[in-house]
Amino acid sequence: MESQAKATGSPNLLQKPANFLAALGTLWIFGMMFLIVADVIGRNFLNLPITGVSEFAARSVASIVFLQIAAAICAGRMTRSDFLLRILINRTPKLARLLEIFNVIVGSFLFIALAVIAWPEFTESISSMEYFGVQGVYTVSTWPFRAIIIIGSIVAAIAYLLCLPNLIKQKFGPST
Repeated sequence: MESQAKATGSPNLLQKPANFLAALGTLWIFGMMFLIVADVIGRNFLNLPITGVSEFAARSVASIVFLQIAAAICAGRMTRSDFLLRILINRTPKLARLLEIFNVIVGSFLFIALAVIAWPEFTESISSMEYFGVQGVYTVSTWPFRAIIIIGSIVAAIAYLLCLPNLIKQKFGPST
């Protein structure tokens, strides 16, 4: 069976920007790890906890996922259950390819829907100056986190759409 990356194609146009976003997500993970360790050490050994670490870490999880998701799509490593595809590839390869095309189209629509749904919350968070934290102690604006979700969704949708030409070519091309 061919690998998922080969089956969905590698959208070269988006590979470098997606990898850059994923690298930012990875750096964010390391930053969060150091912040959490510093908070634990400060809390347990120095009685000086770092205020807001748990809230910032909770907000960061979704942002990190959306920074890294397009790279997973470009690399053909988006999590999915492919037990049905494995059966279909051996029995009816054309139907398996159509199912993969359907998966790519639905994936792109879902990420577009996520971006559209998140947009009003993003604009509202800017206009209302929404933040999380404790006023007077620490506050962090929520709009950057919401912006990352929108940007990540748009890039993920484009990554899915860039998989279509290769899938269609494999389905209807001379190599089939």
